[in-house]
Order: sequence, then C-alpha cells, then structure tokens
Amino acid sequence: MSNLNPFQRFLANSVEALKEGARKSERATRVENSYSPSAFNVAGKYSKSLREQGVNFRDTPMQALGALGTRLVTDVTNDGTRRIWWSLNVPPQIAGLAIEKTLKTNLGKENYKDLGKTKTGIMAASVGLPVLATTGSFNIFNPGEQFRATGYAQTYSPEGAQDRRETEQPAQELFDRLFLARQGRPLKYETAKQEIPSLTPERYGNFMKNYYQDSGFLGVLKATPENLEGIPEARLLGFPVNIATGTTLIGGMVGLRAGLDSAPATIVPSRGYRSGPPQVVRSQVARRASIGGAAGALAGAAVGATINATIAQANRPKLPTVAEYSEEMQ
Repeated sequence: MSNLNPFQRFLANSVEALKEGARKSERATRVENSYSPSAFNVAGKYSKSLREQGVNFRDTPMQALGALGTRLVTDVTNDGTRRIWWSLNVPPQIAGLAIEKTLKTNLGKENYKDLGKTKTGIMAASVGLPVLATTGSFNIFNPGEQFRATGYAQTYSPEGAQDRRETEQPAQELFDRLFLARQGRPLKYETAKQEIPSLTPERYGNFMKNYYQDSGFLGVLKATPENLEGIPEARLLGFPVNIATGTTLIGGMVGLRAGLDSAPATIVPSRGYRSGPPQVVRSQVARRASIGGAAGALAGAAVGATINATIAQANRPKLPTVAEYSEEMQ
C-alpha cells in the first residue's frame, strides 16, 4: 500500500470497505433469519445488526454501499421483494395483514399466540369478511348464481350463450370467485342495464375503455371515477375496491380495538389449569373483539354505502321533468 499513489490508495481502501460491508450484510442476514430477505427491509433484525456493526451512510458510506449491494443480490436471488409482493397483490391480503397487526399490537405477541389460531381467526374474520363483501368482486346476495357480481358475467357460461349470467360449471364458478378472487368480465350493455337501471351508454363506454384499454400505474393499479354502478373504483391487479371497502376496514379496526380494550387486561394461558377462569377470560377476549370488529365493520360499511349512493345519484343523468319536457316541446 505504501507504494501506491493517493488515488490508488483511495481505490484500494474503497474496495476493502465494500467487501467489509458485504461481509457484514451477510452476517446481518444470518441474524435476521428471514424466509424472504428484502432490500426494502429498513427495520427489524437486519438493520439493527448492521447498526451494531457500525454500518451507516454517515460514518461508513463505502461499507454501507457494500452492504446495500449485497442485500440487493440477496433479494434478487431469494425472491425477497417479489415474495412480499406476491403476498400483498390483492386488497383482501393487505386488509388481513392490517387486521393481524392490530390484534398483535393490542394483545401483545404472547397473548396473541396463546389465544390460538381459531380464536384469532374468528376475530380477524369479523372484520375481514365484511371488507371482502364490499369490494364488489362478488355479490353475497346472489348465491343462486354462485355470488356473481352485479353487472358481470359468469366465467363458464355456455359457448355462444346470449345471456352470460348462466353457467355450465357452478362448482368451478364458486372456486374461481371465492378462492381465486376472479370477478369475471363485464356483461354486454343490454344485459348489464337490466341489473343496473341507472347505467347509461356513456358510463358503460367509459368504464369499458378503462377496464380494457387503460394500463394504469405500471399495469398494476388503475382507477375510474365511475364503475358500472356509477361510483369511484380502483383496481389492484384487476381486484376492485371502493370507498365502502376503506370505510369498512377502518370501522372494523376501530371496533376491534374497542372490543379488545373492553376485555380483561391479562389473558391467562390455559396450560396447567384444569378448568375455569383461564378459558373464560380467553373466550371473553375473542367474543368482545369479534363483536366490536363486526359492529365497527358494519357501521363503516353503512357509511361507505351512503357515500357511494350519494356519488352514484350525483352521477346519474339529469332528465327533464314532465313540465320541463312539455315546455320544450311547445
């Protein structure tokens, strides 16, 4: 190193610092022990381990660059960020994680774990199911047609059928709708008009253009001020959400927290007890949280439905009254 000029010495030191950052990144990844190491992880064990090893952009910028580069390689080769995206690519999954986070935060991780999957699942479903019902991806009041969404066709309707609300494979329709979250394609205008009397050719044309031609943001997210029913709607990879979806989730989470706050402060593990109080306390937590979550979600859904109805009413064409029409004719 003594024979090197200042620039060569700078390069050599920089390379060594990059290598050291890479080694520290690998150590931090082992400490993290994550199934999906992502470069977007700016918190948690990985970042904490880097800080403890003295890696940061202010004091050790070259080591930080080496760590970042190594993390990017780790991310790409292990599908880190892509796994996160795959787990969050539809709104119900995002809502589910938000609900789970609310439960863990308010209960504490140990209490959440002790309650068990059945009780925590019921609590989450008290909010999650109403949220899913408001998206418009299926119609809970249409079980006779496998919950087909209003204004949308069955996926497996008979070939050449004039009315695509019929299907040849009801079991497959149910699976596609409830497990794969497939809404189906819009009906032709005449048929959709039968289900949505307020539908106009202009609204239908604008929606179809948005549905089939607009790519949206990176082909992932797009929105329209009017869907077939005349309300604002956004689509994440084709999955619809609207104002009622958001208000239902917010109301449900507020109700969930209120229910948890009203329950006993301490959850006593049932292990080691033969009967009595521990199970009672656990049941109270699940019952109160579920009731609170469901009540809050339904209240949020009612608020959202009212907002949607107001917007839809405002978007309907203003037809002249009989008197106005008579005056125009004269």
